[in-house]
Amino acid sequence: MPPTPPGPLGDCLRDWEELQQDFQSIQETHRLYRLKLEELTKLQNNCTSSITRQKKRLQQLAFILKKCKPSLPVEVKEAAKDLESQIKERQGLFFDMEAYLPKKNGLYLSLVLGNVNVTLLSKQAKFAYKDEYEKFKLYLTIILILISFTCRFLLNSRVTDSVFNFLLVWYYCTLTIRESILINSGSRIKGWWVFHHYVSTFLSGVMLTWPDGLMYQKFRNQFLSFSMYQNFVQFLQYYYQSGCLYRLRALGERHTMDLTVEGFQSWMWRGLTFLLPFLFFGHFWQLYNALTLFNLTRDPECKEWQVLMCGLPFLILFLGNFFTTLRVVHQKFHSQRHRSKKD
Repeated sequence: MPPTPPGPLGDCLRDWEELQQDFQSIQETHRLYRLKLEELTKLQNNCTSSITRQKKRLQQLAFILKKCKPSLPVEVKEAAKDLESQIKERQGLFFDMEAYLPKKNGLYLSLVLGNVNVTLLSKQAKFAYKDEYEKFKLYLTIILILISFTCRFLLNSRVTDSVFNFLLVWYYCTLTIRESILINSGSRIKGWWVFHHYVSTFLSGVMLTWPDGLMYQKFRNQFLSFSMYQNFVQFLQYYYQSGCLYRLRALGERHTMDLTVEGFQSWMWRGLTFLLPFLFFGHFWQLYNALTLFNLTRDPECKEWQVLMCGLPFLILFLGNFFTTLRVVHQKFHSQRHRSKKD
C-alpha cells in the first residue's frame, strides 16, 4: 500500500478509509434488517391466516351453539352460557391482535389511496397518529369558529363564504381519511360517528357550489350562526372528552385507541352528562335548518338545486345524531334500572 501523501489530500484519504469501514458495517446491518423484514412478513402472513381460520371456526361454533341452545337441558345451559362468553372474549382478543397486523384497505381508502398498506403496526406510531388526529380536530375547530364569526359579523362576501365552505370540505374529507386509517389500526370508532362525516362532506360541498342570490342570502346568516355554535360545542366536547378518556384509560376502563367524537357515547355518562343539552339543542337546530331549506324550495323565486340538496343532509344529520344519542341515553337508563333491581 503506497504511503499516504501529506497535506489536505492525505486527510481526505484517511477520512475515506474511515467511511469505507463504516459503510461495510452499514451494509451488514442493512442485510440483517432485510432478513428480519422477510421473517416479519412471513410471521405476519402466518398469524393473519391462523386468525382468519380461527375466526371462521368460532363463527361456526357460535352459530351451532345458538341453534341448539333452546333445546338444551337446564343443567347444561350454564355451561353453554360460559362457552358463549368465552367465544365473545376470544373474538375481542382477535380484534386486538389484528390491530398489529397489516390488513387490506376498505373501499373508501382503496379509492383514495389505492392498495397502500396504512396500518400502523407499533404502539408508538398508533398513539402518535391518534394524538395528531385529535390535535388536528382541535386546531381546525378553533379556526372554523374564528372564520365563521368573521363571515357572520364582519364580512358579507361570497368569496370569504366560499373559503369557509372549502375549508369545511377539506376538513371533513381529511377526517374521513384519517379515521379510516385509525380504524385499520385498531380504533373502535364506528357506526354513525364515522358515517356522519361523509354526510357533512357532501353538505359542505353543496354549500360551496351554491351561487350567491336571494335564496342563499336568506339562509346564509342562519347557517353561519349554526356553524359557530356547532364548532363551539365540538370544542367543549374535545376539551372534556379528552380528559375523561385519559382518566378512564388510566383506570383500564377504555381502549387505548378510543377517540373523541362529535356526539355522546356510553362512556361519557359519568361526568359528561352536562353536555347533553348542548348536543340536543344542536340536533334540533339541524332540524330547523332542514325545515327552513324545505320552505325555501316552495318559494317561486327558488331556482337553485342546492336548496333541496342541503335540506336533505341536514335532515339526515338530525335523524342520525338525535336517535343515536337517544339510544345511548335509553340504554344507560335501562342498564341502571336493571342494576338497581339486582341490588
